[in-house]
Amino acid sequence: MSVPGPGAPRRAIGFEQIGDCGSMRVVGLSLEAGQDVPEHRNAIPVALIVTIGALHFHDGEKWAEVRAGEMLLINPGERHRYRADVETSAYLVFAGLPGVRSRTWTVRRR
Repeated sequence: MSVPGPGAPRRAIGFEQIGDCGSMRVVGLSLEAGQDVPEHRNAIPVALIVTIGALHFHDGEKWAEVRAGEMLLINPGERHRYRADVETSAYLVFAGLPGVRSRTWTVRRR
């Protein structure tokens, strides 16, 4: 993979909904080296599973690294951000979406 030169447009952070059953959603995350997801919070618990590369995670106090094959659980309301120093992919599993009834799984077809 080539790195864009100075002034070259960067590819946008990639989020892709993969599966949805109403009260649970699975989203794919793709980051190129040097990309980050700004600080934010989630209203519900999130499981982050890194599949390729390594994701640097900041919880507002300290940095930690989550590598391919590892999982991180993020509590509701916890401030956090991510950074990738290498090309990185992960799944985000959002469980217990508020006010949404469970339904039969749907998987996005490519």
